[in-house]
Parts: sequence; C-alpha cells; structure tokens
Amino acid sequence: MATVNKNLSNYDKATIPNANKFRFGIVVSEWNDTITEGLYQGAYNTLIENGVLPNNIIRWDVPGSFELIYGCKKMQEQMVNAVIAIGSVIQGETKHFDFVCEAVSQGIKDLNVIRETPVIFCVLTDNNLQQAQERSGGKHGNKGTEAAVAAIKMAELRRNS
Repeated sequence: MATVNKNLSNYDKATIPNANKFRFGIVVSEWNDTITEGLYQGAYNTLIENGVLPNNIIRWDVPGSFELIYGCKKMQEQMVNAVIAIGSVIQGETKHFDFVCEAVSQGIKDLNVIRETPVIFCVLTDNNLQQAQERSGGKHGNKGTEAAVAAIKMAELRRNS
C-alpha cells in the first residue's frame, strides 16, 4: 500500500512555488460526500496556506466521479492555472467500480494530454470506507493536501514552459 509509510499531508513548504497569482478550479463529486468534503478541505486549506487568495479558488460540484471529466473540461475554460478533480469510488459488489475508475482515470489523463491546463487526479479508489476515511483526513493524512501541492507545482510548470 503506497500510503502505509507516507502521510499524504506532509510536504516541505519551502519547495512550493509562490501561488499568490494563481487561480485554481476544484471540481468535487457529491457521491461519497463525507469523503470528498474532507478532500476538498485539505486541498482548499493547502492552497490558502500557500498564498492563494480565496476568490482565486473556484469550486464546482458534480453528481459523481464519472462526471468529474466533463466538469474538469468545462473548468479548464475558466481561465484557471490548474484544476483539481476530487472524487471517491469505493469498491462494491459489482464491476461498476472497475468501469468508473477506468473511465475517470482515462478521462482525466485525456484532458491532460489534449488541453493546456493541468488536471490533478484526486480521486480515491479504495476497497472500503475505512480506507477512504484514512486518506481524506485520517491516519494517512489527506490526499486533497497532496493534490493541492501538485496543482501549485503544475501551475508553475505551465507558467514557466
């Protein structure tokens, strides 16, 4: 398990570019909202801690993780420097989990390849609710924090390229 020896919330603030001039879009799935709200708070707080002004963070909600692809595509049109896609897919008894995870990961990958604005993948794909809780502010930290750090770094890369 990748997070066993790593806290997702730990990062060296000295290595983060100044983010006070950047605008970020965050697209949040309403499905498994207790998890996605925790991820959103981690991302939002990290952006603010690194100099992003509150009015430079745009939040849109979509019904589920599958809809993140369209939401992120439209968010890329909003003059943002990076987009964070936040979702949570938890394994159930059917193959639905596999189809949604594959579609969302491929869709977000496609947005990164085809378009100029980076989209950060902050979609938990866990086997159970406990694993999702542990990665959305629990014992493994918050994947939202990690996604916000990645978004800042990718916005800086985009600006400098």
